[in-house]
Amino acid sequence: MEQFDLVVIGSGPGGYIAAIRASQLKMKVAIIERYKTLGGTCLNVGCIPSKAWLDSSERYHETVHSHSLHGIEVSGVNLNVPKMSERVAKVVEGITGGVSFLMKKNKITVFQGHGSFKDKNTVIVTSEKGTQEIGFKNAIIATGSKPSNLPGVTVDKERVITSTEALKLKEAPKHLIVIGGGVIGLELGSVYKRLGSKVSVVEFADSCIAAMDSDLGKELQKVLTKDGMTFHMGHGVSSVKRNGNEVIVKAKNKSSNEEIELLGDYCLVAVGRRPYTDKLGLENIGLSLDERGRIPVNDHLQTTHSHIYAIGDVIKGAMLAHKAEEEGVFVAEYMAGEKPHINYNLIPGVVYTWPEVAGVGHTEQELKQKGIDYKVGKFPFLALGRAVASNEKNGLIKVLADKKTDEILGVHMIGPRTADMIAEAVVAMEFRASAEDIGRISHAHPTYSEGFKEACLAATENRALNI
Repeated sequence: MEQFDLVVIGSGPGGYIAAIRASQLKMKVAIIERYKTLGGTCLNVGCIPSKAWLDSSERYHETVHSHSLHGIEVSGVNLNVPKMSERVAKVVEGITGGVSFLMKKNKITVFQGHGSFKDKNTVIVTSEKGTQEIGFKNAIIATGSKPSNLPGVTVDKERVITSTEALKLKEAPKHLIVIGGGVIGLELGSVYKRLGSKVSVVEFADSCIAAMDSDLGKELQKVLTKDGMTFHMGHGVSSVKRNGNEVIVKAKNKSSNEEIELLGDYCLVAVGRRPYTDKLGLENIGLSLDERGRIPVNDHLQTTHSHIYAIGDVIKGAMLAHKAEEEGVFVAEYMAGEKPHINYNLIPGVVYTWPEVAGVGHTEQELKQKGIDYKVGKFPFLALGRAVASNEKNGLIKVLADKKTDEILGVHMIGPRTADMIAEAVVAMEFRASAEDIGRISHAHPTYSEGFKEACLAATENRALNI
């Protein structure tokens, strides 16, 4: 039986990054992946293919609807969804192949098969070729998550689908009904809205992207409604039935109890994700799950066995690829005797609709609940030269700062390229910058990032210069 310093179960962003960092720290590392390609959900059926679809659909939408505003007249545009799908598959193939290259480069042994614990120092790898055992000094559980479902709803993966199937459709639905107004539902809903589908969103909460600052959800819903999406907020789904190629969704208003009925050709169930901990042999090593199916860990991401760690979607916290990556590095460095650091309050969240949505730190709702005195600075993209020149006038940037110290407590953006712009806010907050600090830093003109400076000035005695 071959022995390793570290065995990682799962090759998603958390797992493969942990393996690479551990190898850099001179450990003998193995990684186990049950699927044929490395990269986990994110690279295969999550972050990467969804962003590829978003980019292709945005190019099509711009060509058909917006190029004329710039004096570019285009006619006879044809939509080829199968070809779009082929491009997405090639993008995924290239990036997952890159992960395989990184495994070889870092001398990490890859086992294809399902990994499960035999005991506290042995993992069994089961594949088509049979089973084999590998020993370890340390292990990381990084098996990620899979789509959640609603009780009583049958996902047939043909007409009633999850995000996995939605990323592989060969046609644009005539009417896509999306159950769930969170990140996944709105991103994929916007993809098919751009490709010409009618899109209806059913959400139980009173606002979409409810985990983010409320101003962002309100603004995003307003923009997407203007673009043609229909929202049924405050509605709980009572039934989903398929009749041939038709899907019937019924939902009740939680306030009035009135029922609506929606008829579509596809229904996307996007009500979140749940940890993937099936058949890992956790019972063989005495590990139990919490009430939400997650693996309990301490502040060092150790399970009840100090040499077995868990990271990413299988533990508490936001289900984000970059959170898993940070945890993977954290664990590898901790095992090597270093003193790593993660500030969970400063893990940014992003929604890749258009406009993009991004936020980091405390929301205004959280500051109110905690009784923290704060001040607010806002700046609309409508007042930003670069945004007006680019015809990107939707959205705003919102800065929350401590009322006494002026330290930035939260930054929330909706607008063009905010997925990239939020990084400046993360850096500022890691170094505990004040709103005035950012307001006094030169930002190139004209750029979208000037909006962050202006919002910080607005939070500093209402000193915004361009509004």
